[in-house]
Amino acid sequence: MGKNIKTYTKELIQLALPIIMGHIGFTFIMAGDVFVAGKYSTDVLAAVSLSGAITSLVFMFGIGLIVSVSPVLSNRLGARKSTKKFFYPTILFSQIVAIVTMFAIWGTIPVMERIGFNPNIISDIKIYTFIFGFSSFGAYLHAALKEFLQAYEIVFFPNFIAILGIFLNIALNWILTFGFGPIPSLGVVGLAIASVLIRTIMGLGLFIFCLYYFNLKYQRINNKYYSVLIKVGLPISVAVTLEFLAFNSMAILMGRVNSNYAAAQNILNVISSASFMVPLSISNAIAVKVGFANGAGNLEDVKKYGFVGVGLSVGFMAICGIFYALFPQVFAGIFTNDKNLIDIIVPIMYIVAAFQCFDGLQASCGGILKGLKKTFMVSVANFIGYILIGISLGSYLAFKMHLNLFGFWIGIAISSACVGLVLIIEILKTYNKLKREANLK
Repeated sequence: MGKNIKTYTKELIQLALPIIMGHIGFTFIMAGDVFVAGKYSTDVLAAVSLSGAITSLVFMFGIGLIVSVSPVLSNRLGARKSTKKFFYPTILFSQIVAIVTMFAIWGTIPVMERIGFNPNIISDIKIYTFIFGFSSFGAYLHAALKEFLQAYEIVFFPNFIAILGIFLNIALNWILTFGFGPIPSLGVVGLAIASVLIRTIMGLGLFIFCLYYFNLKYQRINNKYYSVLIKVGLPISVAVTLEFLAFNSMAILMGRVNSNYAAAQNILNVISSASFMVPLSISNAIAVKVGFANGAGNLEDVKKYGFVGVGLSVGFMAICGIFYALFPQVFAGIFTNDKNLIDIIVPIMYIVAAFQCFDGLQASCGGILKGLKKTFMVSVANFIGYILIGISLGSYLAFKMHLNLFGFWIGIAISSACVGLVLIIEILKTYNKLKREANLK
């Protein structure tokens, strides 16, 4: 007898809940940086925001490569193939990506000097960016091992580490930024050092856990494994980078007009990202479940996990949108007391509220396609939606219609809806193809 919808829902939620905990931890680690920077000074907040707007494009490209680990391994597990031998190759892969990412982040520093930001914050932007580059090693180690464990549906401990990281991050940020006892106030340097330390601690903590849990021995490098990771992960990297490019372009372009817009956009990103962590986590759970079902050739499970996952994601984001629309000033006030920033943020919160449902739809659909290892169309959809539509329409509304940041968010909301529509079409196309192939066997 097949499973009912309640069973599929329960299984997805059980897998997603710890992942939600971890993603919320990751987001609140970033939110902690924003919170402490905002309490220190608006200039430092703007410097960290503008640095993050550029460096995150590079950083998330690497993350996109690494998140291919769990769908690749879950497909192998579904097909009853060995996977533990890929533990050390996964670590090596993450650290190679980290080295490339670090140098790429440093390569953005000369670009930042030429964009035309406020000269008063350029030195802070440069020093924060340089130090932040070292955080790639710990961050990618943690991300890779989290993905490795996720394929086995071992999700509690790696995400519990992220929750602990929230509190340690705020403590380190506050102590190193404002000073404490013999430790002097380091300002923006303290924020950057705290970012490196917390990510390194999280990565090493998860590495020790994996050694203890699996009692793994070193296995030789598997080049075929790397090629599969790149094949699946590269489109994800492109897709993630394009989405971040759309969001961060708002901060970069508007930051040239007024640094307050960059600071406001950073706060809006944190607010919208906080709710996005739930559909993103559900998307990860979908990718694992669909990947296992796809590897086992169980199309019924592929369909049901996908359908239920989309419903959970969109439903949750609809609820978040209602709260954002009802209490915009409350959410803005969490991160800043600056009236100018609050006046910019509050009207945009209504657009953010509408954006939530579309964001939940595209995230969950992306998870289905990751599980099916059909990631190319995800990058195509993001290019069409966020670049051709989002940035173009957003720029027109911001500068030609003089709507500023409000106009950019209208463009992004529309583009997200377009991405979701393209992904739905691709899912239906892929599922029908798999069904025809199954009927021929």
